[in-house]
Amino acid sequence: MLKIKKQPHLLCSAGEIAKNVILPGDPGRVLRVAKMLDSYKEISFNREYRVVTGKYKKVPVTICSTGIGGPSTAIAMEELISLGAKNFIRLGSCGSNQKTIKIGDLIISDSVIREDHTCLDYVSIKYPAIADPDLLAVIKNQAKRLKYPHHCGLTITVDGLYSPRTKEIKNYWQKFNTLAQDMEAGTVLTLARLKQVKAGVVLLVVNREGEKEIRTKIADYSIQAQKNKGQLMKNEEKAARLILESFVYNHKA
Repeated sequence: MLKIKKQPHLLCSAGEIAKNVILPGDPGRVLRVAKMLDSYKEISFNREYRVVTGKYKKVPVTICSTGIGGPSTAIAMEELISLGAKNFIRLGSCGSNQKTIKIGDLIISDSVIREDHTCLDYVSIKYPAIADPDLLAVIKNQAKRLKYPHHCGLTITVDGLYSPRTKEIKNYWQKFNTLAQDMEAGTVLTLARLKQVKAGVVLLVVNREGEKEIRTKIADYSIQAQKNKGQLMKNEEKAARLILESFVYNHKA
């Protein structure tokens, strides 16, 4: 059998990936979170995948961007798992589905309604997307300890950000107490369970329910990210800190 020295998309080798992995979408977010580590090294940057490995409070952590949506996220997870990754936490952004949830709040997904399609190539839609219960408990407890405004519950994952069907999906599931909507969490939770690794999801609310101009709110986040300053950047740091502290606690447990 042909041995692959480096994974074809991540361009990483065995020994370069930690068991604990943070999965942001944006390659720029990888570097912002990396600066919170005690030390780190950029392993690779190919296509939408930027990979950094370092330590936070002596706990090894890898940060790998996934790009936007399920297909590229699944590729990242497949290759990371093949290199020994065991614990995944998605660090993403989302739009809230309830008016009581504010921009800057954190969403902890305990389960996801699968309105995306990538994992249909793996398993029937009847298969649930559920966070690992042990990892979920750690994330929730750390959020309370850190006193970060957060909400825990059911979210939705979709494929088409601007498609008419996506708006219909949101309007339908909103009345069933869904908290928020993103484009990757369903893939992360479904694939993790199929591959027998652990996964959780932490999302930063960047667009509030009722806002008419979703593009403007997303642009606000992107502009703040480019300048690396603003309130959303402070809230993004809280989301990252929550994940890092969860990995530390989970490592000691």
